[in-house]
Amino acid sequence: MTSPHELDSVRLNFSPDDLLLLNLALALIMYGVALDLRVKDFKYLAKHPKPFFLGVLSQFIFLPLVTYALVLVMSPPPSVALGMFLVAACPGGNVSNFLSNLAKGNTALSVSLTGFSTMASMVFTPLNFALWASFYAPTQELLREISLDFYEVFITVVLILGVPLLLGILTRSLAPTFAEKAKKILQPLSILIFAGFVVVAFAGNFDLFLQYIALIFGWVLAHNTVALGTGLLTGIVGKLPLPDIKTLSIETGIQNSGLGLVLIFTYFDGLGGMAIITALWGIWHLISGMGIAVFWRKF
Repeated sequence: MTSPHELDSVRLNFSPDDLLLLNLALALIMYGVALDLRVKDFKYLAKHPKPFFLGVLSQFIFLPLVTYALVLVMSPPPSVALGMFLVAACPGGNVSNFLSNLAKGNTALSVSLTGFSTMASMVFTPLNFALWASFYAPTQELLREISLDFYEVFITVVLILGVPLLLGILTRSLAPTFAEKAKKILQPLSILIFAGFVVVAFAGNFDLFLQYIALIFGWVLAHNTVALGTGLLTGIVGKLPLPDIKTLSIETGIQNSGLGLVLIFTYFDGLGGMAIITALWGIWHLISGMGIAVFWRKF
């Protein structure tokens, strides 16, 4: 029988060419997301500070906190716990705007939060990951063994998220007609691009993926459910209108696990527990997000 702790010693094979492809794919996805961002979306945040503030709290403070609590309760292997902390530290996923619109949520709030969280992730992703992973002794020890350079992580996030985001916003401002045409092609392709992302990541490691998927799915299910619930509860306690509550739940429960995979294969040598839980999260959050969006569309 496969032991969960075997995941700590598993390494997934990934070539430099594959990693370059994943970096380019993620940058393209972020460029497509940014084509929908306008200056007025950020003005929306200033005019509606309460849902924005609660959305930021939910994503950058509450989600890492409840992830830490979940790790304490479930006691997964250190490499899996490290993957959970990394997913929680990533910004919102590229399909959250589509899902928020499908759910009849507040699309303007969703777009604004996605843009802000992606820019803020250049600081908050490495900071939150380092902070919460250091609070849990097994992951703290694992980080010490790996000797992660958090400045390098910061630079990586800037290059694959920040630069494409700024280019997309500039394109939208300077060439709105082109941006409108381009986003109709790029945005629907985002899900397919990410699916290809995961396929590439695991093409040479399919046996390992099948071997451990049953072990890890329970952790992914619990983590994603808690993430969606965190956004939902934040909106309810904050007494927000229903469309805003839907959006906060989706923005908190749909994370940019593509960024997580890039960081894992760049800095963690394809550490098995981290890579498998992050990739499986990337698949599952699309299913759970679509399900909850279709359900909420009725209300």
